[in-house]
Amino acid sequence: MKVDIQDVLFWMDAIRNSDDKYRTLESFWKGQINSKIWLANELRVNYVNDDARIVIYGGWNGVLASILFNSSLSIQHITSVDIDEDCQETAYTVNKNYEMAGRFNAVTADMCAYTEPADIVINTSCEHITQEQYEQWLDIQPDDALFVIQSNNYFELDEHIRCSTDIDDFMRMSKIKPYWRGEFETPKYTRYMIIGKKKNV
Repeated sequence: MKVDIQDVLFWMDAIRNSDDKYRTLESFWKGQINSKIWLANELRVNYVNDDARIVIYGGWNGVLASILFNSSLSIQHITSVDIDEDCQETAYTVNKNYEMAGRFNAVTADMCAYTEPADIVINTSCEHITQEQYEQWLDIQPDDALFVIQSNNYFELDEHIRCSTDIDDFMRMSKIKPYWRGEFETPKYTRYMIIGKKKNV
């Protein structure tokens, strides 16, 4: 994957302008970037429609959105949703090229209470919410969307309240009928990903 140099420059602006530079830099750690590239690559194989409208929940600082825009996917628009209001400004800077083109926006909201029409719904933060919250989130999402969800087995972080022991454990929690599932090894943990549709729809 080749990244537009203008996007890299905006990434640097986002770090430089951040009130918490170390926290913003976490978005660009090797494990974070490689996991997002993995998602983009697998999504490209499993989704062939043109001009996709994508909503990313737990979008954090907008790095996944930027990587998706730099992939070979045909994307009409991406909305990045995060409950942390400090992420919004950073996400806009990271995706400045696409904001100016009217193809990106960042929303501060609780994912369990937010929805909008989408062809693809992504949640890479499944370990950060309880099972009850996850099911509440899933229930309000578009029934016809393709879902891409991720979790991991990194139990050591206090904010990880719903990790999975393995991909089968994640499958049981997900309530998603998989088209594809897989694992990605990092030095500290294994990330799990499922691409599919809501069950019983």
